[in-house]
Amino acid sequence: MAQFKVLESNTIFSGYVFDVKVDKITYDGINHSPREVVIHNGGAVILPVLQNGNIIFVKQYRYPLGKYIIELPAGKLNKGEDPLLCATRELKEETGYTTNKIYKLGSIFTTPGFCTEELHLYAAEQLISGDHQREEGERDMELLELNHAQIKEKIMNGEIKDAKTLSALMYYFYQKGLL
Repeated sequence: MAQFKVLESNTIFSGYVFDVKVDKITYDGINHSPREVVIHNGGAVILPVLQNGNIIFVKQYRYPLGKYIIELPAGKLNKGEDPLLCATRELKEETGYTTNKIYKLGSIFTTPGFCTEELHLYAAEQLISGDHQREEGERDMELLELNHAQIKEKIMNGEIKDAKTLSALMYYFYQKGLL
């Protein structure tokens, strides 16, 4: 296992969603190299399951991609926030649903080669409908209700390719014996 030492660390950008730092490190006391790291508080993803077993997705515009994509509701954690509270908040904000049955599926590192972001994956069952409380940038969001066959089809034809969504679906379907 390589041994490294941080020689210098500088935050070069502080933003609303993430910070960026550049570390100068040495491996095994010989090789010197820079490491650029995105510092992110992480987030929570919620997989809402209706009584009939269908899953609720959101279709929303993603500015970096310049298009609408199909994904599960999700949001970023505030510093020090409990991921369960974040998942519960995002469920209500984006879909209008609430629940008393929410449980953790697992967690993923989104891009561990350069980013600290960890996403916590949850499922929500026994949903109670209500009004959404969407934030700016989410107002044109569309809800989609998909069954297992439709989800599989959309994954296979590339309509669903968001990594957090695919990961949460994999955890959920595996736990339910549907893989």
